Amino acid sequence: MTPAPPEIPDFVAFLAKERNDSPHTVKAYARDVADFAAFCGRYYGGAWSWAGVDRLAVRGWLGAMQQRGLAKRSAARALSALRTFYRFLDATRGLEVNPARAARTPKLERTLPTHLDRAEIDLLFAEAERRADAGGFGAARDLAMLELFYSTGMRLAELAGLNDQDLDLVSDQVKVRGKGKKERIVPVGSHAGLAVRRYFRQRDAIAAAGTADRRAVFVSRRGKRLTPRSVQLAVKRLLGTLSRGRDLHVHSLRHSFATHLLDAGADLRAVQELLGHASLGTTQVYTHTSVERLKKVYHQAHPRA
Repeated sequence: MTPAPPEIPDFVAFLAKERNDSPHTVKAYARDVADFAAFCGRYYGGAWSWAGVDRLAVRGWLGAMQQRGLAKRSAARALSALRTFYRFLDATRGLEVNPARAARTPKLERTLPTHLDRAEIDLLFAEAERRADAGGFGAARDLAMLELFYSTGMRLAELAGLNDQDLDLVSDQVKVRGKGKKERIVPVGSHAGLAVRRYFRQRDAIAAAGTADRRAVFVSRRGKRLTPRSVQLAVKRLLGTLSRGRDLHVHSLRHSFATHLLDAGADLRAVQELLGHASLGTTQVYTHTSVERLKKVYHQAHPRA
């Protein structure tokens, strides 16, 4: 196996320490650039250099990804990684060429985010509350997680990483650490606050035994911080109680949070801040969801639609 070029570890360190990118992004970008380097070894059939790469090699790499059945979104991210890598080489090595700049980004299918309608939200929370009322640590915790997801619109990793000091139930707000280690303050709704307080009473009983992780908000029955996968499975079980539960996932709650706010007339920039989006364009996809809903209502209700 050909060793990875030495510039890649330096690039990884730059992404993690200088740009403060998330571990997920750092890992994905490193993998993409290493994949391109491996492709160049085959493409040029021997010695090659970053400076000597031309745009035909980049096009060939994109074509190879398509042949492997890679999704267009993954190919677009890989191309973005390569462009970022060449900008890094320019800044740190004085390499001014960037063959990835001229390559066309694969056109992505614009899909509307999957979200729950108001009736589904009511059914979902009614079931989660019924289970919590029946007693049990797990049911109380899962209701609290569900409420926080829908109340704040936070991402899976953000909720799993919450510490006690981040959650202020006196001021009804939570400090969320998002992508790129950026922090934002998000309000916590009254229903979520009540659910979290109920869960805390049960969690504190576990903590009294001396085995709990005293920093983590959400823990297992043994007191250990829940992994993102454990959070995902717990919420997925609740979503599975809905008729189309198979099509829903944790991120659907984030989509629902944004869509329902915009449906009710919330300002787009305010929703952008709440979601922690760097670009307003990312948030605008939810306006399309709202427009589609309005069109549906229009065609159902207007006599001459």
